[in-house]
Amino acid sequence: QVQLVESGGGLVQAGGSLRLSCAASGRTFSSYAMGWFRQAPGKEREFVAAISWSGVNTYYADSVKGRFTISRDNAKNTVDLQMNSLKPEDTAVYYCAVAPTLVHTKVVVTTGGYDYWGQGTQVTVSA
Repeated sequence: QVQLVESGGGLVQAGGSLRLSCAASGRTFSSYAMGWFRQAPGKEREFVAAISWSGVNTYYADSVKGRFTISRDNAKNTVDLQMNSLKPEDTAVYYCAVAPTLVHTKVVVTTGGYDYWGQGTQVTVSA
């Protein structure tokens, strides 16, 4: 089993920044893609950003492109999400996820493509 623990959430004013981190532990895989999703109250969980095992390939939702940056450190089994220019509509619980894969350049953008999920961290952006 893989355990994922997110951190870094909080309350920030519009225009501010937050950096989320996710640490993976437990069962290890030779390689895995990682991603961030979010879920606002009353809405479905939606894709935010994803990164391949190699770190070479990344993909972002249109709503966060140019404002958010995903990165990873395979030596530490962590993935980060730097969020700048935050907007009230970014308010949600943010989840990180892991998708084991043998393809080092693979990016996974759907919820169904991930096997392991964290418990989430709340991000609230005030107007």
